[in-house]
Amino acid sequence: MVDIPDECRFTNDHEWARVKGDVIVIGITDYAQDALGEIVYIELPGVDEKVSKGDVLGAVESTKAVSDLFSPLGGEVVEVNKVLLESPEIINSDPYGEGWMFKIAPSEVEELEELMSAEEYSEYLESEMEG
Repeated sequence: MVDIPDECRFTNDHEWARVKGDVIVIGITDYAQDALGEIVYIELPGVDEKVSKGDVLGAVESTKAVSDLFSPLGGEVVEVNKVLLESPEIINSDPYGEGWMFKIAPSEVEELEELMSAEEYSEYLESEMEG
């Protein structure tokens, strides 16, 4: 059973977004890290980078595959998790905690409401697995 925290919103590309004060914290889901396998490298966006919803902001590389990292909403990157550059395997052990990837100051907070709730994401995963 994959972990799907209620306080997060989700994309169909398996990124999560969580409001923390004025910023949105972003990472990949438990499902995504499990599907990728052992993560060995991560490429993160630059701080102060302006992004639009859906932009490719980096990549996650595992022993199985390389996967693009998409921005779930538009805004400006205000912080990246530099610890992951040295220890990307943290994403495997704690994808919603220490394995966060970057923080965005959103340009349009409404975009967050367009993302799936935990329940919707759970249903999405079930339909993906059946397909």
